[in-house]
Amino acid sequence: MFKKTASAALLGVAAALAGTTAMADGHGEITVAYFLEWPMPFMVAKESGAYDEALGVKVNWVAFDTGTAMSAAMASGDVQIAVSQGVPPFVVATSGGQDIQAVDVAVSYSDNDNCVVGTNLEIDASTASELAGKKVAVPLGTAAHYGFLRQMDHFGVPLDTLEIVDMAPAEGAAALSQGAVDFACGFGGGLARMKEHGNVLLTGAEKEELGILVFDVTSAPADFIANNGEMVSAFLAVTAEANEAWKTNPTEEMMATIAKESGMELEAARDAISTMKFPSVEEQLSEKWLGGNAATFMKGVADVFVTAGSIESALDSYEDTVNAGPLSAVAQ
Repeated sequence: MFKKTASAALLGVAAALAGTTAMADGHGEITVAYFLEWPMPFMVAKESGAYDEALGVKVNWVAFDTGTAMSAAMASGDVQIAVSQGVPPFVVATSGGQDIQAVDVAVSYSDNDNCVVGTNLEIDASTASELAGKKVAVPLGTAAHYGFLRQMDHFGVPLDTLEIVDMAPAEGAAALSQGAVDFACGFGGGLARMKEHGNVLLTGAEKEELGILVFDVTSAPADFIANNGEMVSAFLAVTAEANEAWKTNPTEEMMATIAKESGMELEAARDAISTMKFPSVEEQLSEKWLGGNAATFMKGVADVFVTAGSIESALDSYEDTVNAGPLSAVAQ
């Protein structure tokens, strides 16, 4: 089990190793992708410079709107690590041949990713079939896209009866507020604003009962992980430390920092993070997550996307896209 005392020692060792590895590979600095309006404990460590200290290199942080954009940035070499990339965009990328790997479970958030139907329609779960023929904003290739597909399948709403518009959550929220779309799907701050103008059809618990899991991973190009394993472990150790600190003793100072770093108002950030779960290192390495189920779930997501025509084909297995090695080093 991950212990604070053990992690502190690990960080020191990992920092030295990571710094040496980084310079050997020409990485005097790295770039990490993350989301604004997506409040997470790691942001406290981001603000304090803990990552730079532990990795022994300068860490540049760049905000993205979607996980698909994160994949593109990793493919181009502009980003070395992506924090909280949704499983669906990760699956889309790996299914298309991109060699990236998931190295931890960043967050689980069934209640923080959903579809919202405009208030004026007066449609709820019992009348969801009335969504046929409507216009919907969906950030394609993301966790929200996968959830949308599964919900429409559950409610028996044929996709070919819908006008689906690709919009990032913030754009979808604006479109819903203006009546430009009938319903919208998204996450984080965008979802919060959507709820001001409509209602969800299923709660997070109801989605989980249907097998609609919602979680993000920390991902990185496979070659970067192979050449900088100690650095990746150091990065994950800092994240785990921040998560444990938040879970065991969340302070107002931490909450204020998280809100500031995520670009959100304090209460909005508090509401959002209250729906998030941050599994411990031990939990992440268990069968429920990286120990087996994560790869199985990814296969399920890929198959749904193939059926929906979102991707051409799925991998036979996603086991090779999950690399628990760096995180296992944190647990030792």
